[in-house]
Amino acid sequence: MYQAKASGRNAMCFFDPDMQAAMNARAALESDLHKSWERNEFVLHYQPQVDDCGITGAEALIRWQHPRRGLLPPHEFIPQTEETRLILPLGAWVLETACTQLAIWSERPEAAGLNLAVNISPRQFCQPDFVEQVVSTLDRTGADPQRLKLELTESILVHNMDDTIEKMAALKAKGVGFALDDFGVGYSSLYYLKRLPMDWVKIDQSFVRDVLTDNNDATIVRAILLLAKSMGLAVIAEGVETVAQKDFLAMHGCTAYQGYLFSPPLPLDQFEEFVVKEKNAQY
Repeated sequence: MYQAKASGRNAMCFFDPDMQAAMNARAALESDLHKSWERNEFVLHYQPQVDDCGITGAEALIRWQHPRRGLLPPHEFIPQTEETRLILPLGAWVLETACTQLAIWSERPEAAGLNLAVNISPRQFCQPDFVEQVVSTLDRTGADPQRLKLELTESILVHNMDDTIEKMAALKAKGVGFALDDFGVGYSSLYYLKRLPMDWVKIDQSFVRDVLTDNNDATIVRAILLLAKSMGLAVIAEGVETVAQKDFLAMHGCTAYQGYLFSPPLPLDQFEEFVVKEKNAQY
């Protein structure tokens, strides 16, 4: 019945043992999610973002330290947190943890200049008091708003354009920056760019991955870089895995990168070691 409803209603589905197994696994995952929240099993990893002068910051990426399955990436549990509304306290925790870390880094010479990007979920952004939540978190933790970058996807932007602009403007007035994540994937990115007060765009890794072998991807990447430059927007390419990809991007005007060529997402202690190593390499 639930499968028939999920497929658009007015449909018929027959029982399948695989379907039952999938639903059992889903139910177990949702149960584990609620327990994990109570047991503080979520952690943040940090993937460095770099330019030609070195490391500029990081993207904070959530992981779930599952007691039986080990460390889980977000795509294995974030959709369920969205559906169960656990994403609201989880998103607040990510923002709090990230801002606390920014405040700690501000006291360390090797890390004081780092920016930190935080992904914001659609449900989280659409909360009426989202701006107040961010501002109070910044005030409470002592983080520098100028160092915080909130990453939004187009799924957030399509709900209510006027409300989105109002929230972004209020936070930008406090110094918070915004990036449009997965740029080039949505069908109306240009419309959003024209109206929204964005600071950065991130070239989606699906374009970067095949930029050397697919002429269409190469054309899209060149167009994004040219467009961003003409609009005064900074660009960061994600999913950079090879020197050849990085060289292609640099040749066409890209100056900031994120990907396994430089580093995978790292636990906090390893990320801080990476920062120190990079800073020492510059001297």
